[in-house]
Amino acid sequence: MKLKVYADRLSQPVRAVIIFCEVNGIDYEEIKVDLANREHLTPEFAEINPMQQLPAIVHGSFKLFESHAILIYLASSFPGVADHWYPADVYKRRKIHSVLDWHHSNLRRGPITIVQNSILAPVFRRPLNPEAVAEGEKILSAALSKTESFWLDDNRPFLLGQNQPSIADLILVCDIMQVKLVGETDWNRLLGPYKKVQQWIENTRNATNPHFDELHKVLKELKEKLQN
Repeated sequence: MKLKVYADRLSQPVRAVIIFCEVNGIDYEEIKVDLANREHLTPEFAEINPMQQLPAIVHGSFKLFESHAILIYLASSFPGVADHWYPADVYKRRKIHSVLDWHHSNLRRGPITIVQNSILAPVFRRPLNPEAVAEGEKILSAALSKTESFWLDDNRPFLLGQNQPSIADLILVCDIMQVKLVGETDWNRLLGPYKKVQQWIENTRNATNPHFDELHKVLKELKEKLQN
């Protein structure tokens, strides 16, 4: 019963799910769903995910969408996944849930607003929207500030004062990495003030390499394609 992952690596949460599978030795089949060609909006994909968003998984007769739910399922269902990703300890687990819930209404909104209204606008047949980009930058800066001062407040390498990464570290860092699409100058401007955040990103990258770098090649490739 092989896991099927419906994916476009341009999607931040898709990259998090695939990195998690690779790091933990989960056997899976990656099924490409091209976002730019609107394949996620087809009736066929709606049978997999009625919300018509990525990622989605099928495991036997079981279907699941939403990246947080998928990561929790994978961490809970597959043997050999290290406990630090999604601890059995309910006290530690509730803290991870608090970060995940915060992520969707805060950090998640920043990078996606920036890139979809700037460099990715032509890909998805949208007009450039500098006002939306500016609003996305405000959202991102506020979320990075909260991450720096609160979620990373214990001066440990990962969120919530942990010495090893959880699913929360992975999903949040993959979201932030989307900002790489707008270029190193803007990346340095937006991330420069947050030294602990920068180190945390590097810690998460190191803990999940070589898979992290492999999955994020898509950002460099797309940026070069759009520039050319």
